[in-house]
Parts: sequence; structure tokens; C-alpha cells
Amino acid sequence: MSRRSLLRALGAGAAGTVLAGCGVPAAYVEPGDRAGRDSSDTDRTLHFANWPLYIDTDDENTSKRPTLDAFTERTGISVTYTEEINDNDEFFGKISPALMNRQQTGRDLIVISDWMAARFVRLGWVQEMDRAKQPNVTKYLDPQLRSPAFDAGRLHSVPWQSGITGIAYNRKRLGREIRSTGDLWADDLRGKVTLLSGLDEAFALLMQGDGVDITRWTADDFHTMCEHIEKRVRSKHIRRFTGNDYIKDLSTGDVLACQAYSGDVIQLQADNPDIEFVVPEEGGELWAESLMIPNLARHKRNAERLVDHYYDPEIAAELATWVNYVCPVPAARDVLASSKDEETAGLAEDPLIFPDDAMRKRLAIARDITAEERTDLTKKWNAIVGL
Repeated sequence: MSRRSLLRALGAGAAGTVLAGCGVPAAYVEPGDRAGRDSSDTDRTLHFANWPLYIDTDDENTSKRPTLDAFTERTGISVTYTEEINDNDEFFGKISPALMNRQQTGRDLIVISDWMAARFVRLGWVQEMDRAKQPNVTKYLDPQLRSPAFDAGRLHSVPWQSGITGIAYNRKRLGREIRSTGDLWADDLRGKVTLLSGLDEAFALLMQGDGVDITRWTADDFHTMCEHIEKRVRSKHIRRFTGNDYIKDLSTGDVLACQAYSGDVIQLQADNPDIEFVVPEEGGELWAESLMIPNLARHKRNAERLVDHYYDPEIAAELATWVNYVCPVPAARDVLASSKDEETAGLAEDPLIFPDDAMRKRLAIARDITAEERTDLTKKWNAIVGL
């Protein structure tokens, strides 16, 4: 299942509702209570929790992860790497009892989607990173990702990988180009369009289609967007709402156009060059899944060093060739471009890995849904989706 597209019929509302109902103030951890005793000097290890299939592996031995092995060789720090995050809300439920009760989670570094990262920051469940120990992050982090609304200055989070929510379509089958979100509503696409089912995945692009600045959207903007989508559900213009299964629908031709993620489309294009991905003229959503250090982590300095390791352009380039998402280290582009391997060098020219200036002008990071908003907005969206 996709990292960003698992259904959250209960999830998105449930985790926020539990805390809202049971007392967010009690769950909040003050800055002075977040740091634990750091054993990094004497214990050269760390525990890194990530999503499945989200790191490079050796072609001949998939249990080996070359970029992690390089870190251990460079620093002497061994990494226990677990692929235990299958859904943001599920993972929230797994570690929230410890964080709420001021206990260690057993993890030094985690990767979660920014809309969930916003919740962790608001609750005071993650520690600020020491940028003095992260010169690569300071120098090479993509300027467009440096200061999201939920974490001004990126003090608590650093993007692991980024991506774009836009529109994928089969140009050959459709017989024309799609340039804007409004093009999805053309008569020849009736019953051949899908949208993403998850609230956090879907809402920003749809609002952009209505001309909304998603960095400062309002509840009125949200409800206006919902009215438009409800109308198209009633008219059966929208075939259905999906998780990552839109990939199959698009591949078979059951769907001609859909809301999609840039990283998925790169994989689709390898098998079907007729699949196109477009950032609509009115804009697309730029998002990230970010590295964070939970409260009371026992190896904070080791974790900070690992984060900085992945912002070395050479390492970032190696990771980018495997995961094919938007690389948060633009300097990695020059590394790939200089490769003697033609296929690898070609990745440097792929705007879905390294967006060009024209594409970047149409990308924006959405304001996240606050805890106060989430219950009502989730209820509204899920009613439309049929969850």
C-alpha cells in the first residue's frame, strides 16, 4: 500500500479526536521535558523507523542498504533499520501512549508525512535538531521546503523525500492534453476520473483547482470545494475515490485521468510511456515525508548525524536513483548529471525528481489541518467519499 494513500475512514479523525476529547493539554510536552539522556558518545547505534520500500537496496542482496552501510563505514555508528510504518495513523497509535506519558519510544529517528508531523510538533512530541551538527542540511536543503507553516524554520523536521500531487492521464487514450484541474470535468471524462480518498492527500489540489492559495486556505474554501466535488459525485462524473489502486485503473484504461503522486507516475511511465503527469496551471501540492527525532530518544546526536549524511549530495543522489521521488537536495542533480551511466544521468533531467523553475512556480505547500478543524472537515470529506 502507498505511504500516502491508505484509507483513513477512522484514522485521520480518530487520532485527533482522541486527544481532543481526552485533553490535548495533558498530552502536550513542554520543551524542557523533551530531551533524554543521550548515550551517543558511548553507544554507537541508533534505531531508524521508516516506511517499506523507501530506501535504496543492493541489487544482489536486498537486505543490504548501500547508503546506510556508507554511514556506518564513515562514522562507526550502526543502524537498526525497521520498515514498520505502514500508515501515519496506525504508527501514531503505536507510539502515542509512550510520548503522551513521557516515556521512550525505542526509536531515535522516524519518517512521517508532514500533515502528521504537524500534529507531533503541536503536541511537543519531537525534539529540535541541532543544525550546528548538520552542515549539509543547512547548506543543501531545498529552499522551497525550508519553512512549512507547521514547523517554521524546519527546527523539528527535515524532509526525507518530497513529492507532488498532480494529475496523471493517458494521453494516447484521451487524445488530448490536460493542463488544468478544470480539464478533469470535461464531458469526455465522465465516469473516467478518480480522486484520492484520503482527506489530507486530496484537498489541497482540489482547492487549487478553485483558485485558492493553499498556504492560507479557510474553512469556507474547503466547503466550497466540497460542494463542487459533491456535484460531480452525484452526476457520476467521478468514477470513484481511491488509494494507490489508481495505478491499476490508469494502467488498464478503466480510468483516463486521476489525482496522482509524482513518484508513482515515474514507475508507471517505465511500462507505459503514454502516461503523463501534469502540475495543473493553477497549481499542484508540494509535500514531504520528514525525519523527526522523538522525545527522550537515547541517541539524538547519532540521529542528527544520520540526517545530515542523507543531505550529502552524493548520498542524496544515490537515494534518488532508487526511490524516484522529488529529491529534497537540489545539488544532487549535478551529481546524477555527471554519471557515466546514461539512464542515471537522465534522471537529472526528470522534472518529477528535480522540478524545473517553471514547475516550481506552480507548487505550494498546503497549510495543514489544525486539531480544531480536523473532526468536522474529516466528517464532511468522508461523507462525500463514502467512508
